[in-house]
Amino acid sequence: MRAPGMDSKLPSSVRSTLLELFGQIEREFENLYIENLELRREIETLNERLAAEGQAIDGAELSKGQLKTKASHSTSQLSQKLKTTYKASTSKIVSSFKTTTSRAVCQLVKEYIGHRDGIWDVSVARTQPVVLGTASADHTALLWSIETGRSLAKYTGHVGSVNSIKFHPSEQLALTASGDQTAHVWRYAVQLPAPQPAADSSLCGEDEVECSDKDEPDADADPSSECPTIRAPLTSLKSHQGVVIAADWLVGGKQAVTASWDRTANLYDVETSELVHSLTGHDQELTHCCTHPTQRLVVTSSRDTTFRLWDFRDPSIHSVNVFQGHTDTVTSAVFTVGDNVVSGSDDRTVKVWDLKNMRSPIATIRTDSAINRINVCVGQKIIALPHDNRQVRLFDMSGVRLARLPRSSRQGHRRMVCGSAWSEDHPVCNLFTCGFDRQAIGWNINIPALLQEK
Repeated sequence: MRAPGMDSKLPSSVRSTLLELFGQIEREFENLYIENLELRREIETLNERLAAEGQAIDGAELSKGQLKTKASHSTSQLSQKLKTTYKASTSKIVSSFKTTTSRAVCQLVKEYIGHRDGIWDVSVARTQPVVLGTASADHTALLWSIETGRSLAKYTGHVGSVNSIKFHPSEQLALTASGDQTAHVWRYAVQLPAPQPAADSSLCGEDEVECSDKDEPDADADPSSECPTIRAPLTSLKSHQGVVIAADWLVGGKQAVTASWDRTANLYDVETSELVHSLTGHDQELTHCCTHPTQRLVVTSSRDTTFRLWDFRDPSIHSVNVFQGHTDTVTSAVFTVGDNVVSGSDDRTVKVWDLKNMRSPIATIRTDSAINRINVCVGQKIIALPHDNRQVRLFDMSGVRLARLPRSSRQGHRRMVCGSAWSEDHPVCNLFTCGFDRQAIGWNINIPALLQEK
């Protein structure tokens, strides 16, 4: 028998990874063995208790029916305990494999720290220079250098929480929605700093740890205070009677749509600020709106458990279709390639829909936590799901889970993850997430490796 590593055809890095994997497997099975021993002791204790209850029942001379009910109840409890323990034990093993895979293909590249309150939304510019935008409850929006993590510009024109940010398809314009009941269009001009080498974050551990507020970015250290400030919009879109929770550009960038807590969505002419259409029909507050990348289509989501598709392709007809498939607030619905829409909900599910057949979803993803603003990598058809429980998971369009972004005491979000955005062409970061821990994070997702693992 050869010594470990001798005459091996494997590269040393691969061999080290394998040894680490086998070590993790061994530790998981040791834990499982210990848990099984403890479970066996608990079963013996339960059996003794059951036997004691049987004696007490006999002494009381209860009827056969009552005896059967009592025994059935105890057996059911025991069976449930066995099932629960089995699922918990096996899920730990499965989770260890998925975690290792996720770490290999999903790496944290950059953290964007400078907001003084939670970040509701994140977006990537569609024109050069490609910058990152964040919308925060601190009443500001920030533009960032993706490579260096430096803030390049701060927008301070709103007097309420900035709830969403979207970039114009062809100009250096940003569209922000706010709790001050308005949406603003503002122009920016930034110069990108020289890129710096990215720190290697791939060595961070994967153990789940509870983090306190002191682990969050320091709110007193405000790097954005040194960047240029944009104080007034080019255009202010007004007419809502409640919080404007989201806004987006229609294809071409000449019109914008807004979604509000006043239960309406509004379509505006951006150049004149004129209200073109008020879209009514939702029974409760709207939560999100999204436009199709190539067609004059809008989808709005609401707390009324539905999302609606609005069709503006024919100027004379503005049709609407209602999608009913969730049991709780629909937090967002977004377009993908072709005729598909993906919706996420507080009911902990994500559903993929075919616009040609609205009766039932073509795929359903069930998760363990409420889902916030989802985003789809259109080219690769990968859905990013930001969760209330601080996790971010990646799925394909058929509902197959691909990965979970690493999260530990040293990397990942420490509070609710609010939004996500893909940047398919960026060489360094191709997925961005933001959370209520006041930071945005840039990730490098090795998509070929991710799809190969699938």
